[in-house]
Amino acid sequence: MIRSLFGLLFGGAREARALGQTVTSVAEVFRPNATRAMELGHDAYKAAHASHTAEFQFGRGGWFDSAVNGLNRLPRPLLALGTLALFVYAMADPDGFARRMLALSAVPEPLWWLLGAVVAFYFGAREAHHLRCTRPTAPAATITPRPPAEIAPQNHFSADNPALAEWQKSGT
Repeated sequence: MIRSLFGLLFGGAREARALGQTVTSVAEVFRPNATRAMELGHDAYKAAHASHTAEFQFGRGGWFDSAVNGLNRLPRPLLALGTLALFVYAMADPDGFARRMLALSAVPEPLWWLLGAVVAFYFGAREAHHLRCTRPTAPAATITPRPPAEIAPQNHFSADNPALAEWQKSGT
């Protein structure tokens, strides 16, 4: 009944489709199409990624790149070994260790916050870099065709709703 009423008001399916496209194009003047914006964003990301890949595709690291990579690998082991060395130093020269710790207590608190931020950002950026570079790739999904009987829409709510089941029996 509703379909026939809309058919009388707006014409056939072709006119209704044209009306829907018109409404969509007018609505897009006031609010951009979110799906299209996502597609354009993805295209921009793919273009930037392709540009980055092309830039570094044939680049071979020289001695400078190797030296910088070696320096980038030093802070974590040095911090770990330095911490262990502090324990050894405290046992070997307790008076010297106490003097140095007293000197560290004179460092202003904002400087400690700055040191914490620098160390946190350094290790956070390194960890983020390694997570991006070692992300496992998902296997490609395979699509298996299903027989037409499985594709037909099924209504699982008719058993729970007696009015809907009766309406479906009537064939309208």
